[in-house]
Amino acid sequence: MKVIVLGAGLVGGPMALDLAADEGFEVTAVDVDESALAALAARGPVLTRVADLAEPSSVTTLVRDFDLVLGAVPGHMGFRTLRAAIEAGRPVVDIAFFPEDPFLLDDLARERGVPAIVDCGVFPGMGSALIGRAARRLDAVDSVLTYVGGLPEVRSWPWEYRAVFSPVDVIEEYVRPARFRQGGALVTRPALSEVELVDLPGVGTLEAFNTDGLRTLLQTIDAPDMKEKTLRYPGHAARMAVLRESGFFGTEAIGVPGGKVRPVDVTAALLFPMWKLRPGEGDLTVMRIMIEGRGGDRRVRYVYDLLDRFDEDAGITSMARTTGYTATMAVRLLAEGRYDRPGVSPPEYLGREPGCTSFLLAGLAARGVSYVERVEESD
Repeated sequence: MKVIVLGAGLVGGPMALDLAADEGFEVTAVDVDESALAALAARGPVLTRVADLAEPSSVTTLVRDFDLVLGAVPGHMGFRTLRAAIEAGRPVVDIAFFPEDPFLLDDLARERGVPAIVDCGVFPGMGSALIGRAARRLDAVDSVLTYVGGLPEVRSWPWEYRAVFSPVDVIEEYVRPARFRQGGALVTRPALSEVELVDLPGVGTLEAFNTDGLRTLLQTIDAPDMKEKTLRYPGHAARMAVLRESGFFGTEAIGVPGGKVRPVDVTAALLFPMWKLRPGEGDLTVMRIMIEGRGGDRRVRYVYDLLDRFDEDAGITSMARTTGYTATMAVRLLAEGRYDRPGVSPPEYLGREPGCTSFLLAGLAARGVSYVERVEESD
């Protein structure tokens, strides 16, 4: 089966390698960065093609020669790239964290008769599938609370952070207003707000703050209280808030000597080199999800924990593993006909289908990414 991976970056490259290790797939990675493609081809049996994925019509033409599409472009390109793949009538799995509502493409995907699994990373992604499965098991869901973050293993001043996926998408997390549900009402707060300290085994004390990670869960899970928070080392939220409120993340060009410039471009040029993982540095991904509700006459609480670390032998970041392998296992779901629902499917839809979540978890565990489930019951 011929699979095309759109994007060969920090997560796209490892996804292409994981699929290429499977004899059932012929994998082609596409990117505008020739050096990234060359490095990828040197690591495994991945075919490469240089193309600018920013042009949707080119994407539609490009993917028609393939059986399955795996989207891994930055968030600002994600929606139009996904639409282009659907317009070509190709089943697609996508990890792009784009701001648009993916359900806007549901009618198109149904019309084309293809499944489009969106937001298929760690969270939203595997965590969403676990929430969907827990909701299926419960008679009613009362609350969902998620803490999730990707961090460097070693804290280094001044930022104590490394960008282990698209740095542009990291900044977007700090800008995009956070939506959650509280007391049955939809609530919007600024990103980086409501900072709290959280103690997690194996990591220690982290800070958690509001971000817009619930996405489709706000439409698909009927729970009066639902919130997602991003985890960082303490102090990070305040630093990012200062930059944001001072205009450094602004997207409107401002006048400077010699011309005009967007503040976010200057900020990115300064920050991204400092946020890059250095040779020998590792990262970790940590997540805790708590779903509470009622099952029969019992109160039930599902707790899911993830703590994953950099794969030193393979040289693959934890974020690439936890995000990318969720998506590659979803590709295998489609390839094996285990899931074939036409239309847009967020991962919580997979959680509703018996067997799909277990399939994803088994594939992740085989790659060293393990989720721990704890179930607590009370009267």
